[in-house]
Amino acid sequence: MSDQEDQKNNSYFKVARDLLSFIDSCPTPFHAVDESKKRLVSKGFKELSETEPWDISLGGRYFTTRNSSSIIAFKIGKAAPQISGFKIIGAHTDSPNLKLKPNSVYEKSGYLQLGVEVYGGVLLSTWTDRDLSLAGRVILKESNDNLVTRLVKIDRPLLRVPQLAIHLNRQVNEKGLLLNKQTHMPPVFALIDEKLKGDCPLKKLISLELDVSCEDIIGMELSLFDLQKGAFSGLNNEFIQTARLDNLASCHAALMALEEGSTDDEATQVIVFYDNEEIGSESRQGAGSPFLKDILERIQEKFEETREEYLRAISKSFFISADMAHAIHPNYSDMHDPRHMPQINKGPVVKINASQRYATDAETAAYFELLAEKVDVSLQKFVTRSDLGCGSTIGPITASNLGIKTIDIGNPMLSMHSIREMAGSKDHWDLIRVFLEYFK
Repeated sequence: MSDQEDQKNNSYFKVARDLLSFIDSCPTPFHAVDESKKRLVSKGFKELSETEPWDISLGGRYFTTRNSSSIIAFKIGKAAPQISGFKIIGAHTDSPNLKLKPNSVYEKSGYLQLGVEVYGGVLLSTWTDRDLSLAGRVILKESNDNLVTRLVKIDRPLLRVPQLAIHLNRQVNEKGLLLNKQTHMPPVFALIDEKLKGDCPLKKLISLELDVSCEDIIGMELSLFDLQKGAFSGLNNEFIQTARLDNLASCHAALMALEEGSTDDEATQVIVFYDNEEIGSESRQGAGSPFLKDILERIQEKFEETREEYLRAISKSFFISADMAHAIHPNYSDMHDPRHMPQINKGPVVKINASQRYATDAETAAYFELLAEKVDVSLQKFVTRSDLGCGSTIGPITASNLGIKTIDIGNPMLSMHSIREMAGSKDHWDLIRVFLEYFK
């Protein structure tokens, strides 16, 4: 068997390929939740509605969603939560992108363009000169005036944010590309002609995609996405490159661990994927909301336990906040602390910050270290330079909301918040292995 064939058979190439496929199918948080639901149902999980009574039992598999962009799935353990606690992995479904404004279509200089808002910390330059399209959710009115939601994903080049030619911006390579979010980021949609005047081309396009009438469309929540598929790269296929690794890669790892994990665990296993992490988590479906707390309380109440027993359950629980980490960049190595330089394909990263921008402490780090040792996975540590600001995650938010032991971890990557990011093809399998040990 050739080296290339041997690589294809390796477990980590198999799961990395599945990760790329997962991300390709999930251009928005709505699609990420929808794809997660499909995978969970195929593994025997039952959907629960927050508006209905719940019928759950020991050993059962369930999931529920909020806003169609956040999801919680869980397997009830063999013991009640106040005895064994909850084992939770959290991640987020959203990534920085360009979102359409409500009245997005406008004419300028003979072009039809779409007005956009910048969502999250977008690396703006990477969105220029790319084959872009639209995806999101559409709200439709049925004949009985009920509102229904449909997902849309247009799989063809539709939009482009063209850069200004260097002949008209001679100093761009010396002074850098400066982009104004309002005036420079609206993509080109079409050339204006008589057929488009007085029409609503965007709504018409969406109606054709969904095979509905324009009059049925009540609302749209659409984002731009890059049409280029995920791929392996590097001399030995040691890298993967795709959109939205931050943070769909962590969602995929947690999802696989819950689906394939042990059914003999006494603890209740939980995964929670929040929306809106990239803009601060302050929404009804974000980590700052009571979503996770609400669901944990509902699980506990099904066992007719007291408030005190719920608090006992939380005190016995553990939360892994999984979000991608910064790998050392060879061209900018001085941007890292010299003794905390995570490398790609050298294992998951434990993230630490004295100001609690990450929730890790010595106790939670030691517990995660033991999990990794049991499956022979090496860990790395990341601390940002003392003279640079540090980003944050859902970890500190969840820890402060619930009072739960928490660690912040993630796999190392480059080009974070670019339209196309880069990580290691082996790291993903290593993280899944640790998660499987956690759910054991």
